[in-house]
Amino acid sequence: MSTQEDINYHRIAEAINYIRLNHTRQPSLDEIAESVHLSPFHFQRLFTDWAGVSPKKFLQYISVQHAKRILNNTQTSLFDAAYETGLSGTGRLHDLFVNIEGMTPGEYKNKGENLSINFSYNTSLFGNILIATTHKGVCQISFADDKKIAFLELKQRFSNAIFQERTDQIQQSALQIFSQDWNTIGQVKLHLKGTDFQLKVWEALLKIPMGKLVTYGHIAKEIEKPAASRAVGTAIGSNPVAFLIPCHRVIQSTGIFGGYMWGTTRKTAIIGWESSKTNTY
Repeated sequence: MSTQEDINYHRIAEAINYIRLNHTRQPSLDEIAESVHLSPFHFQRLFTDWAGVSPKKFLQYISVQHAKRILNNTQTSLFDAAYETGLSGTGRLHDLFVNIEGMTPGEYKNKGENLSINFSYNTSLFGNILIATTHKGVCQISFADDKKIAFLELKQRFSNAIFQERTDQIQQSALQIFSQDWNTIGQVKLHLKGTDFQLKVWEALLKIPMGKLVTYGHIAKEIEKPAASRAVGTAIGSNPVAFLIPCHRVIQSTGIFGGYMWGTTRKTAIIGWESSKTNTY
């Protein structure tokens, strides 16, 4: 049965999708509220509690013009941006407390043979999630609108592993990323199945500060493969760790958000939510 947090997110997501599809008409509060079968008063309160800003302000944050302004302000390298952001509050950077370890060639080739993987289902501001861990760290976080499908995708990635539905300390530490206060987060280790190229791309993603957006070409330059934008896009699209490795912060050079493994509406929701928390202009 869905939790109230999950029910609220899906109402918000439905509203965001309506805004996204009708933004050129600048729909009124009454119209958006009616689309999700809520009174304007109730909808305004629900949306503001979730996003921290009004629906009208949120519309600004998810506009193409706003995205372009952020892209135009991303002139420095991700490493410079990381230095400038510092350690306080929600500006704390992923790369300061997330460490990626690639799986051994044997683990990669044998699809997790002899690996024991714990997994559990949890809730977040952006819907239900599945988190999976080995003894070394987090190996997958995925949004789980359908729990059975989410588990089958995990099992397909590690088809020879042994699975146990169990919550462990590694999971609990990693799940703090969905909190609005990152000051208490300790180092989180990731144990990922990927090629050297994919791992390099995912490490670059960790250096994108919250509230910032970059292009695929920007990531390609950061990893010193400026002609590999298409390959970078493929690696980003195969990111197995939702939100914690922030592939949602990579968009098209036109300011269009583009696709997302877990849905365009969810990507829009995360980008808008992060902008509202960092007051990015």
